[in-house]
Amino acid sequence: MDNIQEIQLEIAGPIALWTRLDSGSCPRSYPAPTFSAVKGIFESIRNWQHLVVVRPIRAEICAPVQYHRYTTNYGGPLRKTSQIRKGDSFQLHSEVLINVIYRLYAAIDFIPNASGPIWGSFAASEYRNAFNRGLEIGRYHHMPFLGWKEFVPSYVGPFRESTAVCDTENHLIPAMLHSVFDQLHNGNPDPVIRHNVMIKKGVLNYV
Repeated sequence: MDNIQEIQLEIAGPIALWTRLDSGSCPRSYPAPTFSAVKGIFESIRNWQHLVVVRPIRAEICAPVQYHRYTTNYGGPLRKTSQIRKGDSFQLHSEVLINVIYRLYAAIDFIPNASGPIWGSFAASEYRNAFNRGLEIGRYHHMPFLGWKEFVPSYVGPFRESTAVCDTENHLIPAMLHSVFDQLHNGNPDPVIRHNVMIKKGVLNYV
């Protein structure tokens, strides 16, 4: 197990929304990101989906959980027909998190029989190196975001010395979305939901 490649990053921002499954038409955030959200954040830095799979391990909450009312005007296709016809927006209310800081961890699994210039455990090692270089200089595959794409981070990078786990955060989540797809690579939509998920002393484990 010593040859398992791992990556990590710190991400912070003024607003985040990790939508709860049971929040209906007024989205409310989980206190920490889902497995799929963390996977997406890592892959926004470097995306080598044809060679490796990024598998989130855990998230650490590094700022007190604070909820805030957030309202935005929605102009998408889920509006009523009459609203679309008139060009009216729909006012969407949600409960978001504010002033968030997370430390995120993931393992890198190579894809067996992947075709490319590098493969196997060497691909995982090279991905880790490329990921760390991109994280250090701020060169990303695309801009990371905190749940909704308009919620861009104020910081993405290596761990900062001033950041520490907020060990007063303890939460029991009755049902939490884990993954949207049935496999980590080339999967089909088939949501996985975990029950009675514990965030203990600021740490959410995905494994």
